[in-house]
Amino acid sequence: MARASAIKQKSPIGTKKAGTIAAEHRRSAEAPRIFLVDDHQEVLRTVSTILKDQFQIVGLAEDGKSALHLVRTLSPDVLVIDIVMPLMNGIETALRIKASGLRLKVLFLTAHEDPDFMAAAMATGAQGYVLKPRLAIDLVPALWDVLA
Repeated sequence: MARASAIKQKSPIGTKKAGTIAAEHRRSAEAPRIFLVDDHQEVLRTVSTILKDQFQIVGLAEDGKSALHLVRTLSPDVLVIDIVMPLMNGIETALRIKASGLRLKVLFLTAHEDPDFMAAAMATGAQGYVLKPRLAIDLVPALWDVLA
């Protein structure tokens, strides 16, 4: 938590610390709504645990096809999604979300450091990209950045 408060983010009124943005959201009526998609249960559990104090986890899915259906009914603020999954990968899911006109921000959480994966993910209109080996350090600040 202390690390997140040291990271600065741009806002319409200047520069704010991530901890300040988090505190403002906690004071609001409802925490930001997050939907998690990963084909590994352990990742879903770990991410849920990391996020539970600052965010509301509104749904979980193990593939992009299920996620695409569920985000339409659950209306999360941010979709945190892996790239490589069964039935529909994260890139295809993000493209379909964009094409559908859903007002949903996308942050990729993946093990793929390859610049081609990152470029393809960001080309979908995603607002963030976090590597799984760094999720304990980078995920919360990245989410606040996406929401800012």
